Amino acid sequence: SPCRFCLHPGLSEDLVGTHPPGAHSLVAVSVGYFLEDFVDMLCNQKLHQSWELLFHHSVVIVCFGIAVLLHQYVGFALVALLVEINSIFLHLRQILLMANLVHTTCYRLNSVINLGTYVVFRIATLAWMTRWLFLNRENVPPATYAVGTVGMAIMTPMNIILFYRLLRSDFFK
Repeated sequence: SPCRFCLHPGLSEDLVGTHPPGAHSLVAVSVGYFLEDFVDMLCNQKLHQSWELLFHHSVVIVCFGIAVLLHQYVGFALVALLVEINSIFLHLRQILLMANLVHTTCYRLNSVINLGTYVVFRIATLAWMTRWLFLNRENVPPATYAVGTVGMAIMTPMNIILFYRLLRSDFFK
């Protein structure tokens, strides 16, 4: 989170080898969450409904798993976790849809907040991460750079498509 950068200034200079206390555990717990959610979706949802999220979770599990196992890139994974701030509003949107509360002020307000946090915490964060990866390519081993590049190449279009779907669904009916 932004507070981590304030409390641990070395993180802004070194996302590879530096991380604050507890960051490794946070990323490890996140891997566990994504694994559990992956298995839950496999068991309880139809593949045609969940394949995008299963794919997303696979990429996150691989990338975060590397950070956890190598004890490197934990800072980069922390930045990636900023994306999940928006998930609060995406999940609230799903709950409101399931409760048939689409035509309420609460849904409308959540839609605006969801879109705002989507731009800030998903699109801007992914753009920043892509830029960081590109600018630091000489300092990142080729295999890790390849995983990071492929991860960003998958996540960015997925998030742009989801953004378009949200816009179309909630604002351009």
